[in-house]
Amino acid sequence: MTSLPVLVTGGAGYIGSHAVLALKDAGWSVCVIDDLSTGSRGVVPDDVPFFEGNIADRAFVDRLLRERKIGAIMHFAGSIVVPESVEQPLKYYANNTLASHSLISAAAEAGVKHILFSSTAAVYGDAETVPVAEDDPKAPINPYGASKLMTERMLEDSSAAHPFNYGALRYFNVAGADPQGRTGLIGKGSTHLIKVAVEAAVGKRDHVAVYGTDYPTPDGTCVRDYIHVSDLAAAHVAALDWLTRHPDENLVINCGYGRGLSVLEVLNAVDEANGTPIKRVMERRRAGDPPMLIAGNRRLLDTLDWQPVYADIDRIVGDALAWERKLLDASAGV
Repeated sequence: MTSLPVLVTGGAGYIGSHAVLALKDAGWSVCVIDDLSTGSRGVVPDDVPFFEGNIADRAFVDRLLRERKIGAIMHFAGSIVVPESVEQPLKYYANNTLASHSLISAAAEAGVKHILFSSTAAVYGDAETVPVAEDDPKAPINPYGASKLMTERMLEDSSAAHPFNYGALRYFNVAGADPQGRTGLIGKGSTHLIKVAVEAAVGKRDHVAVYGTDYPTPDGTCVRDYIHVSDLAAAHVAALDWLTRHPDENLVINCGYGRGLSVLEVLNAVDEANGTPIKRVMERRRAGDPPMLIAGNRRLLDTLDWQPVYADIDRIVGDALAWERKLLDASAGV
């Protein structure tokens, strides 16, 4: 099915750009739409058709779906910063929920057969069980998670009324960079822990803030399940292949490695990779952060033709640090 034209929304962003590379490497026909509000045109390969615009622009999307004969959509476009969602909830409901409504409506009318959605572990909120499974209660504790869960519900209801199937991949904590150095997290105001830490390692920041040291976890800091972005991109390709082979079924899957690391454990790994410690500043808890989120990933391993390749924190941190040094050299004209 690799001849099926795929539209990647948010394909100039962090995860989207890795998915574009994974699709391209696997032989899929792919094009990208991105409004470049947080993405970078430079991470999209020159031979991948790029269209600058917003997915909420219905006339623009209608024309693109028709002209490119799009058969599948990978939907990454949206806002992703949890604390910002608490401060600006309407921005998140607009960028994530309302814009997705417009995109799904356009896709249904255009006859798109498959939609793969970038969802999040934040739909679970403060999970009652760890690891958390796909059928566990969904109770988001921040507008970011709520906005994503609303989109999942739209896809579920719409796929029952229209001839398309969908997949929702619930990411846990995504980190690292393309091992070949082709793309990574540019980070316009990034809040990702590993991104912040490697920026501090190369001197772009003077410290890393640790938000909360009194959580009910072994060392008092939040515990998260970190997945390498290239493993996640490969999971998207495998999920799209599954959707094309099961046109009458939908797919909801957690994407993680099934084990957690604390904030302090991650920072220790960055120190080790960098060869020198970075300064840590202990701060109060941030709003909307659950103490622990770890993926129950049995469904991922059992359903998709996928196995992790980079499931090691030292590899994740090493690739992130290599990318950060590449960005630093580029800004210095090296």
